[in-house]
Amino acid sequence: MTTQFHGIIGYTVTPFSHAGEQLDLPALGQCIERLIDSGVHVIAPLGSTGEGAYLSDSEWQQVAEYSLGSIAKRVPSIVSVSDLTTTGAIRRARFAQAHGADALMVLPTAYWKLSEREIVQHYRAIAASVDLPIMLYNNPATSGTDMPVELILRIVREIDNVTMVKESTGDIQRMHKLHVLGEGQVPFYNGCNPLALESFAAGAKGWCTAACNLIPELNLELYHAVLAGDLEQAKTLFYRQLPLLEFILKGGLPATVKAGLTLTGLDAGEPRRPVFALDQQNIEKLQVLLAQLR
Repeated sequence: MTTQFHGIIGYTVTPFSHAGEQLDLPALGQCIERLIDSGVHVIAPLGSTGEGAYLSDSEWQQVAEYSLGSIAKRVPSIVSVSDLTTTGAIRRARFAQAHGADALMVLPTAYWKLSEREIVQHYRAIAASVDLPIMLYNNPATSGTDMPVELILRIVREIDNVTMVKESTGDIQRMHKLHVLGEGQVPFYNGCNPLALESFAAGAKGWCTAACNLIPELNLELYHAVLAGDLEQAKTLFYRQLPLLEFILKGGLPATVKAGLTLTGLDAGEPRRPVFALDQQNIEKLQVLLAQLR
């Protein structure tokens, strides 16, 4: 990799109209500008927070092209190209590369349970279709596929441009195992907000999070405290933001982050159905949590 991916990797929402039907690209542009202005190190469109799984192919392409044009290489980008089919993921991977993505993220989403051979071939085919580095994404809660560390490392070792791992099971032991079995040579990234402190201690190169849409300063301060080796400051910063991190995870990222953006002055609309917007009771809880962090 020529581009180094590290630090706070910010995940964008995909703003819709309030009915969740039409894309609101200007609001997406505002979201991206906020993230860049806040100082995040990388921007990642079309992940779980960006509701990539709920977009038509045409919508996905519009969001990818608009996002990459707005980012304009000011910071590196990682575009999620996950799709149920290998053909669909390849089509998205090529589109993202053609429009300037710096890296791709691939989650092996599945309706039928995939064998290890099928998972390996899925990554092999996508990797062969592009020249970009690929971040392998393990998140069984959304994909239905849990890749053991041994399989992850096999894919990284056998497929040249699968160079990074995003680990989102919420099991810190997975990261320890990635470090040990990977002999410290495989960059891995935390995708579980409540594990931010532990994951950095375990050697994670970065934190993939949507929280930086709402509290970027605290996210960045935590990373900088870790880099400085100031464990006490890192702990203080982590525990201060932990209630919000847990809230947005449990409440569902698109709903909670969009509600939080609206509370902070950027109307990102509602999630696409069947996902509901945050109800009034939880909006009030979120408002209190955000007020406590100002």
